[in-house]
Amino acid sequence: MKRRNFLKACLIGGTTIALGKTNKGWASGSFEGYPEAMGVLVDTTRCIGCRSCEAACNKEQKLPEPDTSFDDPAVFEHERRPTSKAYTVVNRYQKEQPSGPVYRKVQCNHCNEPACLTSCFVNAYTKTKEGAVIYNSKICVGCRNCMIACPFNVPGYDYDSATNPIVKKCILCYDTRLKYGKPPACVEICPQEALTFGHRADLIKLAHERIRATPERYVDHVYGEKEVGGTSWLYLAPVGFDKLGFDTTLSNDPIISNVKDFLGMVPMVLSIWPALFSGIHLLCKNQEHDGHGHDTDSNQEDTKP
Repeated sequence: MKRRNFLKACLIGGTTIALGKTNKGWASGSFEGYPEAMGVLVDTTRCIGCRSCEAACNKEQKLPEPDTSFDDPAVFEHERRPTSKAYTVVNRYQKEQPSGPVYRKVQCNHCNEPACLTSCFVNAYTKTKEGAVIYNSKICVGCRNCMIACPFNVPGYDYDSATNPIVKKCILCYDTRLKYGKPPACVEICPQEALTFGHRADLIKLAHERIRATPERYVDHVYGEKEVGGTSWLYLAPVGFDKLGFDTTLSNDPIISNVKDFLGMVPMVLSIWPALFSGIHLLCKNQEHDGHGHDTDSNQEDTKP
């Protein structure tokens, strides 16, 4: 596609969407999830940092081989986040404590009211009845709204293509497992049973039962039960969640609840700028490429005697 035609299409498409926006689009912010949604309870007191979950995810989702092997402890020297090449990572915390380190698995938390979904003006995201938040790359225009909106800083992005953008993240193994009633690959592989798969409502009950049974083992809080409206991934921890890299400043209201009234006032801006952003990105990359060749020629001429 020629650059001029691409930008023109962006402008026309963005304007059409802006003018045709209805209240229904913003009503998605009131969605509270499916009552029978599945989820995963992570008991960080059981995790030993073996990273079997990372390896299982890599194999199930057919991701590229990692730069370092899954049994290399050097990865724990710095805090990592999910990327387009690794949908889940395990980080180590509290390593200097007498009780030993605490490990935390990180991935998309599959919010009940996903900020990524409500921020996407082309509806590239879907919250399934099973609880997974999935993504349709054929619809995505590469605006990256979801990356900004996510309170957990999860979605990874392939930046190499502006015309074929792809957001990558954990999808709870929806296509290969979840929709068939099977647990995600990471849950099935865990040797310590640190991950428990089941209905979200049942997992919340289980989490509180564990806290009541051994209060000395856990802090009295289930992370993900209420944060930003609740998430499908729930966590138990032996220390304060802020010590394990969790954002403990998040409110219990979904992110969209704080901004949906404002967003309803400016649909034109939110509809047009993402499309323009994609077009500008493509234009800049092409200009950079063209300029590269020009600079090379100029340099060759400058070096002539």
